[in-house]
Amino acid sequence: MSLIVVGTMAFDALETPFGKVDKIIGGSATYVAWSASNFTQPIKQVSIIGGDFPQSEIDALKKRGVEFDGVEVVPDGKSFFWSGRYHMDMNTRDTLITDLNVLAQFNPQIPENYQDCEFLMLGNLAPAVQMSVINQMKKRPKLIVMDTMNFWMESAMDDLHKVLGMVDVLMVNDSEARQLSGEYSLVKAALKIQKMGPKYLIIKKGEHGALLFHGTNVFFAPALPLEEVFDPTGAGDTFAGGFIGHIARTKDISFENMKTAIIVGSAMASFCVEKFGPERLVELTHAEIEQRIEEFVELVNFDINLVQ
Repeated sequence: MSLIVVGTMAFDALETPFGKVDKIIGGSATYVAWSASNFTQPIKQVSIIGGDFPQSEIDALKKRGVEFDGVEVVPDGKSFFWSGRYHMDMNTRDTLITDLNVLAQFNPQIPENYQDCEFLMLGNLAPAVQMSVINQMKKRPKLIVMDTMNFWMESAMDDLHKVLGMVDVLMVNDSEARQLSGEYSLVKAALKIQKMGPKYLIIKKGEHGALLFHGTNVFFAPALPLEEVFDPTGAGDTFAGGFIGHIARTKDISFENMKTAIIVGSAMASFCVEKFGPERLVELTHAEIEQRIEEFVELVNFDINLVQ
């Protein structure tokens, strides 16, 4: 049994206060695959790329147990391209260019040999595309996780509501949770969003950690305070990859295990921001991952003796 990852494989051009790259590999499915493959294999990738996507990148992912039967290649097309500039606080950014290119014709087809998957990760795509993938599954996966963004709340709310009724876990950031629910309090927002369908809600707060909601249960994981943050691009997708990778490895979809998955995801995201693009994820060792997870445990672990 394995994991299906649906999302973009792309090129990014990035500018942060600490440097600039004109063209680097990016895309939600790329980050999820690099992150999740540390915990579970195979990763059954579903995406679309142009003939310009480097064979060397495909080969590197294949070595990590990523299967490409569900990746459509348009030989004379160009891959999705995004360019952005980050502000000094690294939480805000300006989108400079978005060229959909082959992504504009993305109509994912789920191959027969993907049908046995227990876990499905839907990257941030049009809700109609996310729905089409779920509808193609002959047997409902054990856990369906989806990411979305404010753009779809503004342009495709009807479809978004439909797909929310079909998934188990929704991942959004705090401003998206507020926009989707119409509530400022994240606790109220979480309760409202869970009524839309997802039994679990993860609210990503960037450098301020992540929240997991299930019914009235809440779990908070901090982000690791880092000395250097070079590039936050893909950190949310890397977090998602660590989260779903741990779940797929353990096959345990309880709230308790999701707490651990949140810590694993946070640890993976903390590596992602240390270099541009997925560069840091490519060179990661299991020893480094274990050590970083231990640092997270230390960060939140304390004994308390109240004076009687």
